[in-house]
Amino acid sequence: MRNTVKILVMLLFTLALVSWSSVAIKDSYKCMVQLVNYEGEAAYIAVSLINPEGEYEETLHVMGKDERWYPDLTSWWPFFENNKEIDGTSGASIAGGERRIFVLNIDNDKLDTGYKIRFETSVEEQKYYEQDAEILLTSENVKGKFEGKGYIRYIRMIPG
Repeated sequence: MRNTVKILVMLLFTLALVSWSSVAIKDSYKCMVQLVNYEGEAAYIAVSLINPEGEYEETLHVMGKDERWYPDLTSWWPFFENNKEIDGTSGASIAGGERRIFVLNIDNDKLDTGYKIRFETSVEEQKYYEQDAEILLTSENVKGKFEGKGYIRYIRMIPG
């Protein structure tokens, strides 16, 4: 009877160890987005994890709470419709000249493997930017500053 209990305990321990090791560990990165000064409505921004094949893999953060405007983020929208999960909480949209600080939680096994973080922006009745900023997810880039191409003036990231 004692051997049976020992074997059962060892099996449970091994199962717990294997289960724990297969859980992805997420690292946190503080991210600040500074927008350019522009006239018009506040920008909606989707921050996504893009896999090495260039496909959406995860929505990390959304700025803009009113889902009726999400289709204006035309590349991200079909992915969101099929995967309504957002890793980070969505926040209010952000107006021209403003900045926002938030945290991105990213599986650490994505670092230095060809993944990118895409910042997609849209402003009502103005231009849409599929890749306002796109940052290669590397150990060096998670502590850098990056220029945007549209509404985003720059993005700063630091491990957090």
